[in-house]
Amino acid sequence: MPEGLLIKGGRVLDPASNLDEICDVFIKEGKVRKIARNINLSYSELIDASDKIVIPGLIDMHVHLREPGREDEETIESGSRAAARGGFTTVCCMPNTDPPIDDPSLVKFIYEQAKSKGVVEVLPVATITKNREGEELSPMGRLKEAGAIAFSDDGSWVTNSALMRRALEYVKMLSLPIISHCEDKSLSAEGVMNEGYFSTVNGLAGIPREAEEVAIFRDLALAKMTDSSLHLAHVSTANSVRLIRKAKNTGIKVTAEVTPHHLAISDEGITDFNTNTKVNPPFRGKEDIELLKESLRDNTIDVIATDHAPHTVEEKERDYEEAPFGVIGLETALSLVLREVVEKKVLSLMQAIARLTVNPARILGIDRGEIREEVKANITIFDPGKSWLVREEEFLSQSSNSPFLGWKLPGKVEWTIIGGKVVYRSEK
Repeated sequence: MPEGLLIKGGRVLDPASNLDEICDVFIKEGKVRKIARNINLSYSELIDASDKIVIPGLIDMHVHLREPGREDEETIESGSRAAARGGFTTVCCMPNTDPPIDDPSLVKFIYEQAKSKGVVEVLPVATITKNREGEELSPMGRLKEAGAIAFSDDGSWVTNSALMRRALEYVKMLSLPIISHCEDKSLSAEGVMNEGYFSTVNGLAGIPREAEEVAIFRDLALAKMTDSSLHLAHVSTANSVRLIRKAKNTGIKVTAEVTPHHLAISDEGITDFNTNTKVNPPFRGKEDIELLKESLRDNTIDVIATDHAPHTVEEKERDYEEAPFGVIGLETALSLVLREVVEKKVLSLMQAIARLTVNPARILGIDRGEIREEVKANITIFDPGKSWLVREEEFLSQSSNSPFLGWKLPGKVEWTIIGGKVVYRSEK
């Protein structure tokens, strides 16, 4: 049996315990066994982490792995490899697959595929309603028994308020979160980008901010009514932030996420009709970005999640109006957070890492997102001093629909470790 893995001399950051010091981490039999300076124990593998930062393995609450049904865009195997390259050790896959994950057999299928072909932990999110049609609740109790980690009709908003009320009441008993995609499609209609000056200049149909805000207002009212927990996906507007802030201040049990791409690009950047900038919700205005960043600072928004949404080249090469919404994000997320959040002094590095580790773990109710003794050794090591160029040919995702191609980004993931096993090494 191997005697263990020693991570030597890195700056260890653990937001859960507020640990921030240069020390060693010793891992054996899949768990962290000791955290201290100058550990003198026998080991079979050594990682020299000098000048590197050692953090808990990143957790992504919101990814699309497309399997089953659209394996031409992504698979659990390719998506998990992309996750490992990005420093993610746990990802939650959304249920808008084909067929949707609304049956316990499909939850079990996700786990089986992840075990046989994946390289990171894949936790399936099941649907709120059958077939994501918004008409009848999914068998939530049986889905939880099969291993569903949360419920969402992502890509669709549950428009029936009575049904959403019942869903919130059920998950309260099950102690699992509902993740709501807030979009009133009667308002977003045929829109393809943020409604405003730049949609007019580009001659493209707009998606008003109110499409998100009206839906958030309704869901917050139901969360208050049921005294149940609600998680809001990919928040994008300034008024959404204000609604969430007010709700939190009045005791409503709401948490929220923002994506790295919504922090980095505004609608002003959509001038060349690059369909890799077509995302839902759309890139908003600069004033929205500023309030999104402020909301991270004051804890209105709890989590940074990628909403990794792969599409084939052929799909994205259509006209802007016809191309599908979505961008990939697993492999660029950490670097974008460093660029937009840490370097611009929105949050400290410790605070930013919390939004990618312990915060999502607590919302999901999983024992992850920490570096402490006797806990599963899911660890990411990155080099803060190394920048890298985003190149299409280097993506491990099966798709390459990124708006950041050609960007030079800070911070490079060097090692990703799951259960004490190195699953990604940058030089390989």
